[in-house]
Amino acid sequence: MKYENSKIRRQDRLLDEARAREILASAEYGILSMIDLDGKPYGVPLNFVWDGDDAIYIHCAPEGKKIDILECHDRVSFCVVGNVNLLPSQFTTEYESIILDCETTICTSEEERVYALELLLKKLSPHDFDLGMKYAQKSLPRTCIVRLDILTWSGKRKKTR
Repeated sequence: MKYENSKIRRQDRLLDEARAREILASAEYGILSMIDLDGKPYGVPLNFVWDGDDAIYIHCAPEGKKIDILECHDRVSFCVVGNVNLLPSQFTTEYESIILDCETTICTSEEERVYALELLLKKLSPHDFDLGMKYAQKSLPRTCIVRLDILTWSGKRKKTR
């Protein structure tokens, strides 16, 4: 997982890697961007969890448009937004964002699927983890887990002060 900011046009707006990692660890959702089977762009907001290393996990139904696309095109972009502050009187917005270039794998091993669900529950439902794991075990046959292996990523921010 290479943090690569050299291609960002506004070098004065670079987000340092430490803050980018904080955003990746704490953000509630990201936008998965793909090219559909007709060659059209397709983006979808999703809950996700970062494994702390070089992968992101998402969960979804085992069939549908997203899975159809990922079975044909395994390269995706994933965008996560950190803090945002609209400044209407200044006609601008302060923001933080990261964009990740990823290669996807639909996870088939039960061990990795359970691991991903554990990570998701610890992040999104930490106070209901035990109950969530019971639910996850029951739902496992109808839950698809997709791993996004992060190839490169970059971060940008705008602060007015």
